[in-house]
Amino acid sequence: MEKFEKITGIAAPMPLVNIDTDMIIPKVFLKTIKRSGLGVNLFDEMRYDRQGNEIPDFVLNKPQYREARILVAGDNFGCGSSREHAPWALADFGIKVIVSTSFADIFFNNCFKNGMLPVILPQDQVDLLMKDAEKGANARMTVDLQAQEITTSDGTVIPFEVDAFKKHCLLNGLDDIGLTLEKATAIDRFETMSAQSRPWV
Repeated sequence: MEKFEKITGIAAPMPLVNIDTDMIIPKVFLKTIKRSGLGVNLFDEMRYDRQGNEIPDFVLNKPQYREARILVAGDNFGCGSSREHAPWALADFGIKVIVSTSFADIFFNNCFKNGMLPVILPQDQVDLLMKDAEKGANARMTVDLQAQEITTSDGTVIPFEVDAFKKHCLLNGLDDIGLTLEKATAIDRFETMSAQSRPWV
């Protein structure tokens, strides 16, 4: 998993509330167990018509937001089923940060496990970031995980809270496997001692 330190990029405004995981990645695309390749189907039913043509009015189809790395969303983002394909699709598209007033718990935790930062802020601060995002491609935000700050295009700084352990994992690029591998030396030592003391096992 890539280390997450500081992201500067375009923020896309998506003020819809209760965006569930089926809206993020419809169930028809859940056949794969690969984390890559799902970005093209992110928000599929909102991005494309029945003929597979892009819907021009959808935010991520607009030229100024095609390279968005930050998503400013409405309340209760990622609700619905617990599919991990949802953060996979967002990450594959290029989204690294999602800001909302609240997230579904499973989706929230899955974001961290996939190198993404979900940020919870009060409604007034989300509204401020939403307005900044509406300025388009020239309005770039910076999200500094180490400092725990979001800086808007006009220089306004908004602090945010993040769990210390989750922050450590993102800053060091550690998913569940990476955390285990950090203990590889201790695991090897235990297995060697166990083999010596219990050779019959």
